[in-house]
Amino acid sequence: MKQRLFGWLISLLLSLTAMAQQPSIYDLQKPFGFCTRSSRTADSAYAVTGGGCYSYPVEGVSSSEVITLTSTGSDMKAEIARAVNDYRVIVFDGSKGDFIVSRTIEISDLCGKTLLGINGARLCTKWFVTQDIISTLNDAGVPSMSTSGGTGGILSNGARVGEQAEFNTRQIIINMTGDEEETYRKSGIFLFRRCQNLILRNLKFVGPGSIDVGGNDLLTFNGTKNSWVDHCDFTDGMDGNFDITQRSDFNTVSWCTFSYTERSYMHQNTNLIGSSDREATGFLNTTYAFNHWGDRCQARMPMARVGKVHMLNNYFTSAGCQVCINPRKNSEFLIEGNYFGKGIKKCFSQKDATAVTWADNNFVSEPMDHSPSSSGPVVTVPYPYTVADPATVPTEVSTHAGATL
Repeated sequence: MKQRLFGWLISLLLSLTAMAQQPSIYDLQKPFGFCTRSSRTADSAYAVTGGGCYSYPVEGVSSSEVITLTSTGSDMKAEIARAVNDYRVIVFDGSKGDFIVSRTIEISDLCGKTLLGINGARLCTKWFVTQDIISTLNDAGVPSMSTSGGTGGILSNGARVGEQAEFNTRQIIINMTGDEEETYRKSGIFLFRRCQNLILRNLKFVGPGSIDVGGNDLLTFNGTKNSWVDHCDFTDGMDGNFDITQRSDFNTVSWCTFSYTERSYMHQNTNLIGSSDREATGFLNTTYAFNHWGDRCQARMPMARVGKVHMLNNYFTSAGCQVCINPRKNSEFLIEGNYFGKGIKKCFSQKDATAVTWADNNFVSEPMDHSPSSSGPVVTVPYPYTVADPATVPTEVSTHAGATL
């Protein structure tokens, strides 16, 4: 009898363990959305393989093509750049601490790379906004200064700045740090330029705090295509958390989190698609699925120009924000199955968009300042997908988004 009972308990334990290890039924474990396509209208597939794997442990890739990095405790900009250029799969192992990056690592003209985080890997900028800087900016009245062009001046280093708030912020930091070259404005992690077939997963990107100095983003795609950014955390980007610009195309951002902390001072504008109204048309097609915009995000969740953007089952808890989704010039948006939490009064605002399809399955927790509505032709996307019940989005996204793999 005892043996049967023991056997039953073991079977139950194994069953419960297996259940606990089951991923969410919505948890996308392979590339999805626009990153898997090469046309914004036709079902034209693209095989997103990265460096040949999606996850850790790395399988199917020669060990000579894989490198595992651990923290040295000092600036790792050069070492990380070499690894990304020389290997197909780069594993960031956070077991020995954070990866410190003194300035944005610029990677150009590469194809087929996978960057994976394990053991809580965090890639952090070396410079950050201090409380002394914040206090000095407050004492100077920077928050009430103009952010319009033509109100700035010429800094002590000779640089001309168009806006009053940025001008004073930068001059104050020069005065406090003695950094006349303003090297701190390069505080980001990666800029991928003209790359293709990238996979970035399970990484935590930590910035210096948002501040109005015209600085760098945590992650930037310029002219980068068919790439998948999945299960990553983005916190405290200087200018933005993750921007996609300059003819980038066919990218997917899924199961990521975007937020800010008390380090951030101004300009908590988290995600930009298209750097200006002069962006060339026909590019910037992007999927955002099951992402979470949370603490202290103020705007650009995302703001987009030109591209066709699919907003699918995302979760917004950025109470008190200025605006969440912001279609702009020449953009097309399909917005469906998203969940907007309490305290969000403006979930959507569009200006000069070509078309916006606001589906009736979006969930809004409380009355908006205005009711979102569709405009222009119906927006469609060239890949199969299923819309999850928005009622499940808060639990699913809160549980599984970010570097949780």
